Amino acid sequence: MAKRDYYEVLGVSKTATADELKKAYRKLALKYHPDRNKGNAEAEEKFKEVNEAYSVLSDETKRSQYDQLGPDAFEQAQQGGGPGGNPFGGGFGGFSGSGMEDIFDMFFGGQGGRSGRASNAGPQRGADLRFDLEITFEEAAFGIEKEINLYRDEACDHCHGTGAEPGSKVETCPECHGSGYVRFTQNTMFGQMVNERPCSKCHGEGKIVSEPCKECRGKGTVKKNKHLKVKIPAGVDNGSRLRVAGEGEAGAKGGPSGDLYVYLYVKPHKFFERDGTTVLCEVPINIVQATLGAEIKVPTLDGQVTMKVPEGTQPGKVLRLKGKGIPSLRGGLRGDQLVRIKVVVPTKLSDKQKDALRAFETISKDNINPEEKSFLNKIKNLFK
Repeated sequence: MAKRDYYEVLGVSKTATADELKKAYRKLALKYHPDRNKGNAEAEEKFKEVNEAYSVLSDETKRSQYDQLGPDAFEQAQQGGGPGGNPFGGGFGGFSGSGMEDIFDMFFGGQGGRSGRASNAGPQRGADLRFDLEITFEEAAFGIEKEINLYRDEACDHCHGTGAEPGSKVETCPECHGSGYVRFTQNTMFGQMVNERPCSKCHGEGKIVSEPCKECRGKGTVKKNKHLKVKIPAGVDNGSRLRVAGEGEAGAKGGPSGDLYVYLYVKPHKFFERDGTTVLCEVPINIVQATLGAEIKVPTLDGQVTMKVPEGTQPGKVLRLKGKGIPSLRGGLRGDQLVRIKVVVPTKLSDKQKDALRAFETISKDNINPEEKSFLNKIKNLFK
């Protein structure tokens, strides 16, 4: 099979600079790194291919030879070039300085030592859970305690989370000595490398159970319905998130449980709107109330209250009710309620009502609409 072009492997042009090569290599090496693709043979092959391509193209001498000979001829010229058939010499000897740095970055985290790896042998924290909860406008304002139902992993009551049938033996795996991983040596294009993989005997657990628990089948956890009470504080808003510590999935092997995150969604209110701790609403009044002033009933979160509408109130006027808004999450102090006045003009009048309005218009003359008079004066001045 023809050898793939190294430039194609890295996804760069033949005129790529050293920095462009390095950037492309890092991106692909991270993508196909074995630690991120456990058990993926295709990713492992691509990882080797990417490293092979970069080890050649990052070396100016080898890159020049590669450009002159092409992929197949270059490979033939390199056969038998070093101990054990490694075309770049034994160990890491065939890498240029920059290539060596990148290999250590990938395999050793840039620290010159082995990167850590997670083991299944010890206690493991349980997964976090998410629960979406819908509440009313009033519940968000004043707080409430809600009962929710979760279906989650909980520690098995029969084996108390050990995964072993009570009375059975739990022994340290003789293959991995309790680590959950075994080391093996692999011959690569870079020389011999020592890698690790989950122990096949204990499946990465580090322990061997002679008789798995009959209830949980050795898992240590079982799925259960859980009724839980969640306290929602006063002042939460749509999209607020509450963390309930320790109410997520049960941990494995005695590990702590994860957390529960409750996301709140507040139902829209038919009358009220909200802006932070301020409650907004609109109240209709008639032209008589707006003109002469009045006391009207206004709904609030605490029930109806009486509010005074000043004489001569204009449409769109905003009046304030102190302390009738939403409590603050930080301090508990309540915001205000803003009431926007909507003046409703009647559309159906009796003849008697119309006559009364005409009489009012005659009596008032120029005083009925002072703004109209001012507007007409401006128009006259404009066309003088």
